Amino acid sequence: MSDARGHVDLSHTITDGMDTYPGLPAPVIGTHLSREAAEEVYGPGMTFQIGMIEICTNTGTYLDVPFHRYADGHDLSELPLARVAAVPAVCLDVRGSTVIEVAGDELSGLGGHAVLFRTDHSHHFGTPAYAEGHPYLSTATAEALVACGVACVGIDSLNIDSTEGGERPVHSTLLGADVPIIEHLTNLSSLPGSGFTFTAVPPKIVGAGTFTVRAFATVAD
Repeated sequence: MSDARGHVDLSHTITDGMDTYPGLPAPVIGTHLSREAAEEVYGPGMTFQIGMIEICTNTGTYLDVPFHRYADGHDLSELPLARVAAVPAVCLDVRGSTVIEVAGDELSGLGGHAVLFRTDHSHHFGTPAYAEGHPYLSTATAEALVACGVACVGIDSLNIDSTEGGERPVHSTLLGADVPIIEHLTNLSSLPGSGFTFTAVPPKIVGAGTFTVRAFATVAD
């Protein structure tokens, strides 16, 4: 879905109790100050609501920085905005592939770009099928992205790596080169192949390597 200014929302909506990734806790969304209680504090008719959220940092659409994989990698508080804010971007249509292979020559000229991989696996988000046979990048593709000098990499799938075993070579390769990863994107079918910018900015949290983002594209007229 896009708005009148060409903003295309690429994030899943977060709701109380939703599932993002098998085995991770669901968010709990509640109230710290209710509107009824606020009237007792501020006076009749003066209502405010202050919420409380208990949330795993890997909830909905989220971003990984090096600290997620490496103890000496930078955390969210040190993420350069130049990598994730209004970055020139491309969307590569890789539908039909489980193991996504993209050669270096296909990435020519994409230094400093956000590279988004459209698999349409996001259609299964929130269902058991989302964790089954999900698309992921090959190690060679991750190495080609690093060699190209991309700004960040995103995918609309459960994981950018295979989850068949414990190895995570794509995370290791990209985060080892300070390339942020955005997983669980959605609505990539609304994007053109190029001619847009990508934004996915998390809060500045010390000691965290992942967090939920509001990812969106801005498409030129």
